[in-house]
Amino acid sequence: MMIFDDHDIHDDWNTSIAWRRQIAALSWWHDRIVGGLGSYWVYQHAGNLSIADRSADPFYAAIKAADGDAGAVVDEFADLADKYPERNRWSYSRDIGKVRLVVLDSRCGRVLRPGIRKILDDTEWAWFDDLAQGGIDHLLIGTSLPYLLPRGLHEMEYWNEEVGDGRWGKRAAKFAETVRQAVDLEHWAAFHDSFDLMADVVTELSSGYRGPAPASIVFLSGDVHYSYLMRAETVEDRRPGTRDQHSAIFQATCSPIRNPLSRVMRYANTFASFGIAGVLGRLLARSAGLHEQALRWKLVQGPKFNNALATLDLDGRRAKLRWETAKLEPGEDLPDVVEIAAVDLVP
Repeated sequence: MMIFDDHDIHDDWNTSIAWRRQIAALSWWHDRIVGGLGSYWVYQHAGNLSIADRSADPFYAAIKAADGDAGAVVDEFADLADKYPERNRWSYSRDIGKVRLVVLDSRCGRVLRPGIRKILDDTEWAWFDDLAQGGIDHLLIGTSLPYLLPRGLHEMEYWNEEVGDGRWGKRAAKFAETVRQAVDLEHWAAFHDSFDLMADVVTELSSGYRGPAPASIVFLSGDVHYSYLMRAETVEDRRPGTRDQHSAIFQATCSPIRNPLSRVMRYANTFASFGIAGVLGRLLARSAGLHEQALRWKLVQGPKFNNALATLDLDGRRAKLRWETAKLEPGEDLPDVVEIAAVDLVP
C-alpha cells in the first residue's frame, strides 16, 4: 500500500492556484495528468482498496463493464479526478487488528481557491474525522508530506502562505509565490487551516474525548529526502501529571531511496531542526499573524541523510521504530543491513 506525491506527476503538483494556472497553459500537461492519475489507479490505487471498497467503487464497475479496451473509461475518470477532485477520494484506510491505518491524499484533493487553502476538502476531511476515533491500540496516519516539520521550516511555510494570500500586498504575494515554488514550501504547515484541524483531532483523540485513547498516534511520511522523528505534545499533555495518561504522538519520517541533498541543503535542514531557527521562524511567522499552536513538538532523532528503510514494530500497545541502511564493507560483494537508530515510541 502507498500513496502518490508530486513526483509521481510533476514537481510542485498542486502547490498553489498560481501553479495550476501556469501548468494548465502548457500543451503537454493534460496528457501528463490524465496518464498519471489513470495509471496510478490501475497499478496502485486498486490494490490500496479493500475488497469491499473496490467492489463498491463505481469506476471499478465501469472498467469491468467496458467492452474490450477500457482505456477511454480510465482517461475520462482521470480527467474528471483532476478537474473535480472533490468527486473522488484517493485516501483510504485499513484496520489490522486493533491498529488503524489511514492514508491521506495530500496532493490531488487539495482546495486551492484564493484565500482558502486546504489539504483535504470538507467531504474528505469528514471521512477522516469519522475514522479518528478511540478504542484502538494505535492510529497510524500516512501522509506523503510530513505533518510536523522542523520548527524553523514550519514557521517559514506559515509565513509564506499568509504573505502569498496577500497579507502584505500584491507585490509581496507575488514574491511569496516565487519562493514557495522555488524551495517547495508546500507541506501541511503551508495549509494552516488543515494543520489546525488535524491538531484539534489529535488533541481530542489523545485526551480520550473520542473514546479510549490509543497508545500512540503516529504520522508516517517521506518526501523530504532525509529521516527524522518528532515527538509532539498537546495542551492537555502540558498539564502537570497528565502526559502518561494520553497517547504518545509522533511524526516518523523516512525517504527510503531518495536523491541525495546537496551539502548546502543538508546544512539548511539541520539548521531548521534546532532552536535558533525556530525562534527566527517564529518571529517571521508572527509578523504575518501566526497564533499560538495547539501542538508543540521537538526533534527526537535526526536529521539523518542516509538512504534508509524505516520499520514500525507494533506489539499490543507497544511500539518501536527503527531505521536501517545498507553498508558495504571493504572486500565484500554484498552490503550488510545495519541499524542506524531505534526508538521505543511506547515501551
